[in-house]
Formats: sequence, structure tokens, C-alpha cells
Amino acid sequence: MLERLNEAMARIEEDLGREVDVKGLARIAGTSEYHFRRMFSALAGLPLSEYIRRRRLTMAASEVLSGQDSLLDIAVRWGYGSNEAFARAFKAMHKIGPQEARATKKALQSQQILTFRLVVEGSTSMEYRIVEKDAFQVVGRGTRVPLVHVGMNPAIVEFVKGIGMPALERIKELGDGEPAGMLALTYNQEGVEEGSMLDYFQGVVSSREAPEDLETLSVPKHTWAVFKADGPYPETIQYMWRDVYTQWFPSNNYESVEGPSMLHTRIDGERAEAELWIPVTS
Repeated sequence: MLERLNEAMARIEEDLGREVDVKGLARIAGTSEYHFRRMFSALAGLPLSEYIRRRRLTMAASEVLSGQDSLLDIAVRWGYGSNEAFARAFKAMHKIGPQEARATKKALQSQQILTFRLVVEGSTSMEYRIVEKDAFQVVGRGTRVPLVHVGMNPAIVEFVKGIGMPALERIKELGDGEPAGMLALTYNQEGVEEGSMLDYFQGVVSSREAPEDLETLSVPKHTWAVFKADGPYPETIQYMWRDVYTQWFPSNNYESVEGPSMLHTRIDGERAEAELWIPVTS
């Protein structure tokens, strides 16, 4: 998997001067575009689109400093339709506009070419199981929230508070399926960068009809990879997501598919036990 990812990185470099075919990159990596984007972001620490943008602006910066071509020629070469658009993007990365950079020869930022390699730590193991599950429904309430990578998500905290304890207790009583207990489902995520919007649903697996003041989320048949972890809250949960995409997927013959991820958590003081369900295919 890592060898194929590095082949995809080489193709990005070949295609920087034109539109990068992400579906083609995914084919090189031997996976779906959906899984390729998610795994790249987990491994690289930034979205694929941001990496490509920064690589282009790194190449553009060297041409700006060389002084051989006009700024407009450089802008067009790297995908910008005007000097203004190029200047905004250039300044956002390099903290200085291209005209000033050319005049002053100041040091600029550089996005290095990424390569991936396997680091064997061997000090931890990841408990998981594969579950085949028919379609089911989740009863509860949902909203749309921004993505937060580290720490509590204030939008989710406020949403759950707004449901109120009486309603949450009623929702719990409706649960009669697996995964058991109150679940947090996330899906329809716009991107992987901080602040990207996604759907959030709090509820239980239930075969019963939802009361009028609650909603029903239908989940289709999937194969699920189910992971368990326990430790400090909320870091354990957030690190579990990271480790699944940076360690488990590259080491196993599965890839994620579009669909809701489900998380069940049991919090005891500052510690948490978590079970994470991710839809996969082999």
C-alpha cells in the first residue's frame, strides 16, 4: 500500500502543471477516491487539495524569485486566472505578495514533496473485528456541525445539551439492536480540514417507530470494521480515528467506503471506553 501511495505522489509531481486526476491517483494507489482522500489526510496531516495547492505555490515561488517570467505568466501556468487571485493565494502561503517577494528576495515557505514510509513501533496493538450487518435504522436527532480535530467539539456539546436529559433517556429506552447504547454517527463530511461541515446524529439502533419529536436515520447494509479502545477522554477517541487510518488501513486488506461511522462511548470520569464502527470493503 505505501509503495503504491508513493507512486501516486510521483504522479502528482508530474501533473502539477495541469489538472490533477484524483481518481487516477486512487487507481494507482489501488483504492477508491473516497478512501484515498481520507487516508492521505490522515497520513499527511493535511487534505490532498491543500497539499497540491501548496506544492504549486512552492514551484511558483521559485519562478517568482528567478525573475525570468512575468507574474501573470507564472499565475496562469500554475492555474490562476488573474494576478489578483494568484497574489491572494501566494500571500496566504508565503506571508508576502509575489511582487514584494520578487523585489526583496525574502525567504519563502516551501511544501516539500511527501513520501510515505512504514515506521514499526510494536508497542501497541489494535483490537478489531469484522461484522456483516443488514440494513437498520437509528432513532434520535441530528444536526450539521464543523469538524474539530483535537479536543471537545463545542457544536456537538451544545447540540446534545439542547436535546435535554429527558429526551436522551427516552431515546435510550428505544434501543434494541447492535451496536448497543447511545451512538454518535458522523457522515456526509465535506472535507477533512478543520472546520469542514459534516452531519452528526445522536441516537440508538431501534426496530421501533420513532416518536413524532424524533428523527429516523436509515443505514444500508454494510461490512463494518469495529475497533475498541480505552484511555483518557477525549484523546483516546480522537487518537483511535487517527490510528485506524494511519496504521490499521495501510496494514490490512480493507478500505473505507461512504457511509456513517458510528461511535459508542462510555465515560467514567476522565477515562473513556470507545467502540468505533467504520463501513469497509475488501
